[in-house]
Amino acid sequence: MKPKAHFIAPELLNPTNPIEVCLIGAGGTGSQVLTALARMSHSLQALGHAGFQVTLWDDDIITDANRGRQLFAECEVGLPKAVALVTRSNRFFGTGWKAINRKFDSHSGNTKAAIYISCVDTVTARFEIAEVIRGNNNSHYADLARYWMDFGNGKDAGQIVLATIGNVKQPKSDKFEAVESLPFVTEEFGELLRQSETDDDAPSCSLAEALEKQELFINSALAQMGCSLLWQMFRNGMTTHRGLFLNIADFRTVPLPV
Repeated sequence: MKPKAHFIAPELLNPTNPIEVCLIGAGGTGSQVLTALARMSHSLQALGHAGFQVTLWDDDIITDANRGRQLFAECEVGLPKAVALVTRSNRFFGTGWKAINRKFDSHSGNTKAAIYISCVDTVTARFEIAEVIRGNNNSHYADLARYWMDFGNGKDAGQIVLATIGNVKQPKSDKFEAVESLPFVTEEFGELLRQSETDDDAPSCSLAEALEKQELFINSALAQMGCSLLWQMFRNGMTTHRGLFLNIADFRTVPLPV
């Protein structure tokens, strides 16, 4: 039996313009994902690709408790997270990425992104994002919504799930069984998400308190592995995995195959 694989949407491999990416959440994971996307975009451009055009959504403000787990300076305390992060990235890489200092929800309008990446804290936010993505999908080829990658974590464990938005037409392959549809995290693990939801999403007052809720390196570990999956899709044009489960307490990773 042939192994299963998903081949990336063909218009993303050699686009005329930078690929629109909607990054939702600028917290512990989202801030690290933004930096990884900037490195990836710069590297893709060096290889002749158009790279990414990222819009970062977050309505939070930087506090002292964010410093340490997230790379914010003392002088940035009090600034909107999205604005501080995107401004820094634009200055460093010379990009023209955008920051939107508000929550991504049903009132966000048509985002017109090819790739959505969510790094949010609550289950409710994930289900709302799923509805927005379905509503924003359109028939225009140039900005057709194609993928949703969701990052989620607890204290020392987390997961990454890559999904297609609709079906992605697959080429014929003698080596692989091409899979055109990858399920949303809210569809495949919806019941587990609801069962795992807690009411304790209040902001931490100090870094020490924040570290009681989440280990120092769980966010960066997830960000690097998730963006590595995205990078491999662009470099190889395909993937045999659609995510993973990670536990840094016992250094265990379980891949999620296509």
